[in-house]
Amino acid sequence: MQTVAVVLEKPEHLALRAMDLAEAGTNDIVVDVEWSGISSGTERLLWTGRMPPFPGMGYPLVPGYETVGRVSQTSSGSGLHEGDRVFVPGANCFGAVRGLFGGAASRLVVPAARVVPLEHRIGENGVLIALAATAYHAVAGEGARLPDLIVGHGIVGRLIARITIALGGEVPTVWDTNPLRRTGGVGYDIIDPATDERRNYTAICDASGAQGLLDQLIGRLGKRGEIALAGFYEEPLSFHFPPAFMREARLRIAAEWARTDIEAVTDLITIGKLSLDGLITHFAAPEAAPDAYCTAFTDPTCLKMVLDWRHLA
Repeated sequence: MQTVAVVLEKPEHLALRAMDLAEAGTNDIVVDVEWSGISSGTERLLWTGRMPPFPGMGYPLVPGYETVGRVSQTSSGSGLHEGDRVFVPGANCFGAVRGLFGGAASRLVVPAARVVPLEHRIGENGVLIALAATAYHAVAGEGARLPDLIVGHGIVGRLIARITIALGGEVPTVWDTNPLRRTGGVGYDIIDPATDERRNYTAICDASGAQGLLDQLIGRLGKRGEIALAGFYEEPLSFHFPPAFMREARLRIAAEWARTDIEAVTDLITIGKLSLDGLITHFAAPEAAPDAYCTAFTDPTCLKMVLDWRHLA
């Protein structure tokens, strides 16, 4: 079998290439891809070459971990059927080309246990499942607190706000310094942090990934308040100790999602408590991938860029 894949050959050099696929094993399925998302965080670091050392890192590579498609070949015991729609959090089926994360291709071979069945009605919004699970893990995973302040109104910040409300938390305050991002709140307001005088937040979740914020955020905490870091930080982080000491501040790092987080957000979607509507802002054909990736990384109005693979399936 063959596929057509986005290949990042080296930093800032991207191409669409026809490639041979690895043969499907007894526990694998074949997925004909419908849509794949472009990550403006992790994939931006791969694009620029600034990704910190990471297991499996190296070029050339196929990016993408936000893929939705239909099963075209199943395996016994998988519980899946041809035509089922599934979410694929990446694949590694391209031979000498690394699958990091391997979802940006027209066809994939992937272990059946790795995919997540989706209701057909979810459609292209299914590419957001991994980000929704990441947001859920940051604020509702083991030991986490629902935030009363969210920093950054990009797509992860929006998902964190929606999940916080869906789980019955206090309607959070959301900060964004960019006026273009201070719209689109669903049941919450977005403000310029310079206008916020509050200094007693109990749980702050930083979804911005910005450098140099810790001292400012510590200054906004109440006693024994917590800061959760839900962005991806390419540079070392630091803060002044005395203000954190006076508040007995807690710092928590939110890691990537687990399977239980995927299940939790799909349950919230199924029962109607969590909507993914309005978060995909841009679509492009795979043939336009170089421009699409640049838009995803540089246009502040682009929350989520999605490649539509259906004409290549």
